[in-house]
Order: sequence, then structure tokens, then C-alpha cells
Amino acid sequence: MVFEEIKNRIYEDILEKLPSHLSYHNLDHTAYVLDKAIFLAEQSGVSSSDLELLKLAALFHDTGFIDNPKDHEEKGCKIAEGYLSMEYSKSDLTKIYGMIMATKIPQSPTNHLEKILADADLEYLGTDLFEQIGESLFEELKHFNPNFTAQAWDELQLVFMQKHNYHTDYCQKYREPKKQENLLKVKKRLGVV
Repeated sequence: MVFEEIKNRIYEDILEKLPSHLSYHNLDHTAYVLDKAIFLAEQSGVSSSDLELLKLAALFHDTGFIDNPKDHEEKGCKIAEGYLSMEYSKSDLTKIYGMIMATKIPQSPTNHLEKILADADLEYLGTDLFEQIGESLFEELKHFNPNFTAQAWDELQLVFMQKHNYHTDYCQKYREPKKQENLLKVKKRLGVV
């Protein structure tokens, strides 16, 4: 089965059926991460066979949200296995699972492909889309905790961004400076500058 066929099935079977309160972990996020993963792979000369596995991992990385946000990476690996085990070797599946698990917070990628997917997942932190995408995550978190305030969100972002590190050369060079600008905005809102 070619990637586009698998992608169409996953969009139809899972991603289009994710609950509407998932304003961040949804089809748009998956498409964004897939796009950024391909871009980062191109920046570092990833082979076509590894690119295919990377694209599959990006496609499945948040499918576990169909059940519950808790342990969604592990669930995403199980879902991927169900779709891919007839087409891909154990070795390929292990690589895909490793990439999916590398997106788990705190991120701890162990190889180049895992680093690419981990960075693709949080690339927005170092872009002009930071506020817009962050707002969609804030709304999603508010669904699960209606008392979650904008102040609490900024406090969470502050801690998260201070601990976060990009893993690829590209993001370290081209996303980290903007991430620091975005972090400064959060600090100013919190009055901690």
C-alpha cells in the first residue's frame, strides 16, 4: 500500500473522527507535523525509504487521541501496527514506533529520524504561528479543565518552553531564536522579565 492510500484511510478512519473539542490535536495538527517532518528531512538528506517511515510516524503520532489523551503515543503505536504490520517489516515498525514515542513529553529522541519528528511536532514554538497554535492548545486544555485560566496557560508555557530543546540542526539554527522571542512575550505577560 502506498503512503497516500494509507494517509487517506487514516484521515477517513481516525483523524476526521476526532472529537471537535480537540482543537489542537486534530487533522490540521497532523497535516502540519507531516509537512514539517518532510521539510526537516529534506534539510538533512534523509533517504527515501527512511522518509516513508518518517511520514508514516507523523501520520500516526496522535491517532491515539481517538480514545483518550492519556498514553496516546502508545495507543498510536498500536493503531499503526494494525494498519501497517502486513506491509512493513518488524524493523521498519520498530523505527516508526520509536519516532511516535519520541513525541512524548518530555521528548527524548535517540536517533536522527526521532529527532526530526520530535522537532516537527513542536516546531511552531519557534514560528510566527506560536500564539495562534498555542491558543488552539489552550482551548483544548480548557475543555478538560474549565477552570484553566490564561494566566495558568502562560505559566505552563513558560516552564515548558524553558525546558524544551530542539534536536535538529535546522531547528536549533532557525527556530530557536524565534522561540526565545516567543518565550519573552510569555514572560512579559507574566511580568517576570
